[in-house]
Amino acid sequence: MALQVHAGAGCAQALNAAPVAMSSDAGMQFVAQTALPPGQAYEAFIHQTRQVPTRDGLHDFFNGLCWLHYPRTKNRLNQLQAEQIARHGIGPQRGVARDALTVFDENAAFVCAPDALWNALQAKDWVAVFGSLRPLWSQVHLQLFGHALLEKLCNPRKPITAHVYRVQHVDGSCASFDKAVAQTLSVALLESKPFAHVPVLGVPGWWPANEAADFYRDASVFRPAKPHAV
Repeated sequence: MALQVHAGAGCAQALNAAPVAMSSDAGMQFVAQTALPPGQAYEAFIHQTRQVPTRDGLHDFFNGLCWLHYPRTKNRLNQLQAEQIARHGIGPQRGVARDALTVFDENAAFVCAPDALWNALQAKDWVAVFGSLRPLWSQVHLQLFGHALLEKLCNPRKPITAHVYRVQHVDGSCASFDKAVAQTLSVALLESKPFAHVPVLGVPGWWPANEAADFYRDASVFRPAKPHAV
């Protein structure tokens, strides 16, 4: 698909040329952005028509790839967005629920990790996460999901941070993550902000510079946890 875009095809055209099995699982057709009627909410249009308006560019191309690789999760997010729109309409601001859904859609990563490492990630105990517990990363399955996150990583920068969402008992494949994540998602859960915030280039093996210990001493990126209010 990327080669088709590079050769001059539009993003929607390239995404619609995906293997039949992937397209069938997603249950979506990709259409030009002009197919979205003026004034109609993007998520409501997708829910009603099973069509994804797609602009040419990395952002929407990655969004389409996420539909193809994580169809259950994307359909669940779209369902929840459409329910919020039907209930509350479209205002000048999305509101707390739709904001939470959008953050997940744009910037989430999925992880299956040992308890000790996950607890340290949530606590932003970077010395443990990337120091004493570093060997545990060999037991981690980590998949990037958010299409805005993927777009940002085309120009890697140390501060790029993912909202990491934990699931259990997956084999590391997109399909296993997709099934597990989709089964757990709800507005109430996402409003509770069940994430760890992880600077992606700090993941062992993902960026050569993080082999040096001082990589993690940059407090502007690897920030300590905020103290709890008493």
